[in-house]
Amino acid sequence: MKAKVSRKAHFNAAHRLFCPDWDQARNQEVFGKCSNPNFHGHNYELIVSVTGPIDPITGFVMDLKVLKDLIQTEVEDVLDHKNLNAEIPEFATLNPTAENIAVVIWNKLRPHLQSALELEVQLYETPRNYVTFNGL
Repeated sequence: MKAKVSRKAHFNAAHRLFCPDWDQARNQEVFGKCSNPNFHGHNYELIVSVTGPIDPITGFVMDLKVLKDLIQTEVEDVLDHKNLNAEIPEFATLNPTAENIAVVIWNKLRPHLQSALELEVQLYETPRNYVTFNGL
């Protein structure tokens, strides 16, 4: 018997979407106002879900307090109130799109989970725009 447990979290961060090989006109054409050279910010909402077998003794897929602490240390403490382009090593050469941020978060969390557990990250950049990544 499997179940999925989820934990919501949030962080605020600034970023700029751009390709360094393009001039400002091309970046503006592709990324619009998200390519502002002075950056812009989002109030990101995050849902981290873990799917796996229900432990017959504890009744847990995963202790949600453990998941909460993991998200706090690996995501919120690292990304909150940061300039993603300038302060987060993963984005030194990786465009910090919502898709890439979700993958980075997944990669930060995955090593801390048992291999039998499936991980899914949903990242809301705005209330209407979000991405889901599950490692596939």
